[in-house]
Amino acid sequence: MALEAARQLVQTELEATDKFIISQLQSEITLINQMVEYILKCGGKRIRPLILLLSAKAFNHSAEHPIHLAAVIELIHTATLLHDDVVDNASLRRGQKTANILWGNEASVLVGDFLYSRAFQVVVNLRCQSVLDIFAQATHFMAEGEILQLVHAHNPDTTEATYFEVIQRKTAKLFAVAAELGVAMLNRSEQEQKLMRGYGLDLGLAYQLIDDVLDYSESPEITGKNVGNDIAEGKMTLLMIHALRKGSKAEIALLRKAIESGETERVEDLIEIIESTGAIEYTAQLARQYAHKAGSALLQIPASPYRQALQDLAEFVIQRSY
Repeated sequence: MALEAARQLVQTELEATDKFIISQLQSEITLINQMVEYILKCGGKRIRPLILLLSAKAFNHSAEHPIHLAAVIELIHTATLLHDDVVDNASLRRGQKTANILWGNEASVLVGDFLYSRAFQVVVNLRCQSVLDIFAQATHFMAEGEILQLVHAHNPDTTEATYFEVIQRKTAKLFAVAAELGVAMLNRSEQEQKLMRGYGLDLGLAYQLIDDVLDYSESPEITGKNVGNDIAEGKMTLLMIHALRKGSKAEIALLRKAIESGETERVEDLIEIIESTGAIEYTAQLARQYAHKAGSALLQIPASPYRQALQDLAEFVIQRSY
């Protein structure tokens, strides 16, 4: 599998990243340690720190800074997941009960804040203003994406342009930061940083588009999430937007009612409508276009196993089932 092959290239660095994360999250407060241990045990693909480490290797970075930055990327990502699960009232992630179900919303929000604060302490300790600027702008941008999504929750009139604005901010931005930071501390040209930033952004868009497809096309046993989560949360994904454009009057009425109410009792009917209108293939095709664009951009940097792994990740993103 492309993901495992990519991991093998930077396995030592990934292990060092995990050890560094653990070292940064030790606390005298038992609750923090309990929640952190549970969250880390539940794991994840670690795709964002993987992108950062591969990018750094592709540009011959050998210092320890990429490991610290990879840890920061994962801390910020994990913090956003804790906050997301509270906002979405989610009960399942990666096949496990969410932290907010086990410890409550208050604890999840506060521990998410703890992870954010630790992430920025690590960044500040690097003493690199450009890296600090990138992170400060990115977290601001991501927060706006969360708010924009909240504003349009349960709104069946959400446009495709608004949807892409949300996922660019909420998801793709952190992918872009991961790719850019792999070269940001190397004094490389702005053109090279822009290239890697673009790779990450397109990869992140493809990733989210496939994530939205999986919500309707895979079982909870595979995705680790409940089918129809997006409907229950009132999220207007591209599949729903497309289905509302192409469905019959009766189908549109049913879709609108489901989005407005968050009702999932007829989830099988809703999935059938989404499939029959071609929404799944429409979304998957756009994901393939963004993934292809991301992989093609990398042809501008020197060939290496690390560049190939980054290109292979673009393929993994659109072929994955979880």
